[in-house]
Amino acid sequence: MRVLVQTVSRASVTVGDEVIGKISDGLLVLLGVTHDDTPAKAAELARKTFELRILDGEASAADLGAPLLVISQFTLYGDARKGRRPSWSAAAPAEVAEPLVMAYVESLRARGAVVETGRFRAHMLVESVNVGPRTVLLEL
Repeated sequence: MRVLVQTVSRASVTVGDEVIGKISDGLLVLLGVTHDDTPAKAAELARKTFELRILDGEASAADLGAPLLVISQFTLYGDARKGRRPSWSAAAPAEVAEPLVMAYVESLRARGAVVETGRFRAHMLVESVNVGPRTVLLEL
């Protein structure tokens, strides 16, 4: 699993004409799943994300109760080392990835996190205003 975490003053995700997820002063989380990921990896990465000291004053979302907007992002496993057309072969297929994305989200919620999400397999418009900017890539 790979997670790209960005501090944001606000972020939202829209599908069609409907805003389906929206946060203020929190973390935008783009989550990619690969073939050998497991629910245990999802839980560990959720813990690391929630406790990541990336917010002002070296605080974490857990410390401040900051919300998270989690968006499934298979393109985090894009490989463009050969040519200009990325390969997506390292990304898990949707049938494998979707339950693991949900396991990640549920693990965050079990820790007390306020979590908004995108919609799996939907064409999403993601808007964000980065703070800092601070961006960290976590991987298991």
